[in-house]
This record gives sequence, structure tokens and C-alpha cells, in this order.
Amino acid sequence: MIKINVQVNCNNAPKKEFIKNFNIAFATGNVASFLTHIDENIQWTIHGDKTITGKKQFQDEIISMSAFTADEITIENIITHGAVAAVNGTFSINRKSYSFCDIYRFKSAGSLILKTIDSYLLGAKKSK
Repeated sequence: MIKINVQVNCNNAPKKEFIKNFNIAFATGNVASFLTHIDENIQWTIHGDKTITGKKQFQDEIISMSAFTADEITIENIITHGAVAAVNGTFSINRKSYSFCDIYRFKSAGSLILKTIDSYLLGAKKSK
């Protein structure tokens, strides 16, 4: 079972709550439940690796990633302003630890539909 640590309070902040749950879904391999919140023309850039374009390619990528569920995730910060949000934290898979930061752009300030995601990943070092 995954250990989930959230360092931020998301009360009364729907976008922060969405970002928190979206990241937990990634860590648990359940992000497919969020596909209704993905724009048809999504662009997901995993810096230093690849760019995924379009909802179908996004879906294919998350299905392939779902085989790698985290042992633990810690969400350190979630920042939102208008149509942009950012999250950072750490996660571990098979005793390897990673740090991440994701920048999200929504269709509009009032929307929960993601247009772009920029992902930055650092790691892996052996966890204790």
C-alpha cells in the first residue's frame, strides 16, 4: 500500500485539491480516472525525455506508466494562480527516490481542463 504525505492544506481551494488528487492518482496508477480533465490537444513535456501531444497519446502514456506505482509520495507545495498551477514533491518506486515539479496550465482560470503539463524529474537515488 502506498504511503501518501501531503504537506499543504487544500481547504477551500478547488484547483489545489484537484492537483493534489491528480498527483496521488499518478502515484497510485489511477490517473485514467482524470481523463475527463484532459484537453483533446494536451501537450505534456517531460523535460529531458519526451513530449506527448494529444489526449490519445496522453492516455497511452499513462497506461504504460500505471505499471510503476509509487511506494510513497510526498506533496510539498501546490501553488495556483489563475489558469496556472505548480506542484513539487518526492516519490519513491522500488526503493529509488525521485524529486518532481510539475507546472500545469488550464483552459482558463475557472476551468479544471488541463491544456499543458511541464514535468521536471530528478533522481534516482536509493532510499533507506
